[in-house]
Amino acid sequence: MQFLGIDFGWRSQPSGLCCLRWQENKLHLQDLRRLDAVADILAWVDAQTESDAPALIAVDAPTLIPNATGMRLPDRLTHQHFGKYHAGCYPANLNRPFADRTVGLGLSLEARGFLHAPTIAPQTLGRYQIEVFPHPATVNLFGLDRILKYKKGRLADRAAELLKLRSLILDVLPQLEPSLQITEADLPEIPRTGTALKNLEDRLDSLICAYVAAHWWYWGLNRNLVLGDATEGYIVVPLAIAPSSAPTPKMLF
Repeated sequence: MQFLGIDFGWRSQPSGLCCLRWQENKLHLQDLRRLDAVADILAWVDAQTESDAPALIAVDAPTLIPNATGMRLPDRLTHQHFGKYHAGCYPANLNRPFADRTVGLGLSLEARGFLHAPTIAPQTLGRYQIEVFPHPATVNLFGLDRILKYKKGRLADRAAELLKLRSLILDVLPQLEPSLQITEADLPEIPRTGTALKNLEDRLDSLICAYVAAHWWYWGLNRNLVLGDATEGYIVVPLAIAPSSAPTPKMLF
C-alpha cells in the first residue's frame, strides 16, 4: 500500500508531492518533490501507482465543492473546531477562481480509480482519495497550542517555524502508529531564501498530507475525525489522542 500526499497549488503555483510506502509494518519515504503542471502531477501519480497498485491519496485542496456561493460545511467546521489554533481553512465555492482546477484534480483522480473515502474499513487495500488540511493535522499530531506560522511574515520567522515543523516530523512521526521511518538525511535543510523556503514548505506539507492518508487507512474513524461528508465535502483530521486511549468514532456535520 502506498500513501501519496499532494499539497496542491490552488491556482497556478507548484504543488508539493510525497509518496510513503507501507512495508514491514512501517512507513518509508519513497519520494518528496515539487511539480508545476497538473499533467505532470497526474503523471507522477500514475508512476507511483502503476498497474492499479493500491494507494490512498490525500489532497490539500477542495476537490468536492457542491455550493455555488458561501462556505462549505467542512470549511465552517474547521473554524468551529480549530479556529482557536488559527487553523480555520479558506472558504471554497464554485465561484472561486480556483474551483475548476481543484475539482478537476479530484475528478482526474476518480477517473484513475481513486474514489472518495470519507469512511473506510481500516487497513483495507484499494484506491482511495481524501481531502486533508495540514494545519489542524499538525495541531493534533504534534500537540500544538497554535499552528506553526511558516506561510507568512518575515523570512527569519518563517524559517524558524519551518525548522520546528521539520524537527517535529523527525522526532514525533517515528514514535506514532503507524510509524514513519525517516532520518535527517531524508529531509532538506532549512534554506536561506524565500523562494527556496516556499519550495521546502510545499514538500513538507505534502509529507504531512501523506502521513494523514496513512493514519486514515490504518485507523479509520477509530483515531480520526471527519469534518463533513461526501455530499457537502469533507476533511479528514487525525485525532489528538494518546496511543493507549480508546476513542469514540466521530463524524461531524
